[in-house]
Amino acid sequence: MNTQDTFKFAETHEWADLEADGLVWVGISNHAQEALGDVMFFQVPKVGQQVKQGEAIAVLESVKAASDIHAPVSGEIIALNEELENAPELVNEKPYEVWLFKIKPHSEEALLADLKQLMGIDQYSASAGV
Repeated sequence: MNTQDTFKFAETHEWADLEADGLVWVGISNHAQEALGDVMFFQVPKVGQQVKQGEAIAVLESVKAASDIHAPVSGEIIALNEELENAPELVNEKPYEVWLFKIKPHSEEALLADLKQLMGIDQYSASAGV
């Protein structure tokens, strides 16, 4: 996993981390986990599910609210972080280290187009007011 300086962020507060193997790891920002409060449950997408950028595909439930998790890039869900099944609070403890799911983009061209729609950390911080 890269550092948050290499992450790309969606307006909906998800981060996307493009790994060397071409997979995109997805998590939520520190700002999002702070707004949610203590995460109690993660309703996961299905492995093999085809997703489109911006589509609501999962839900994080906390003591305060439930929040949709959107796909920051299009592709196929290929892995879920099974640790979160028994320890969803890890999202609060390490938001930039704990991934929720991994997406395999349909193509490099599609991935590059999706990544252009996302923000770097500085732009995201400014837009989120953090």
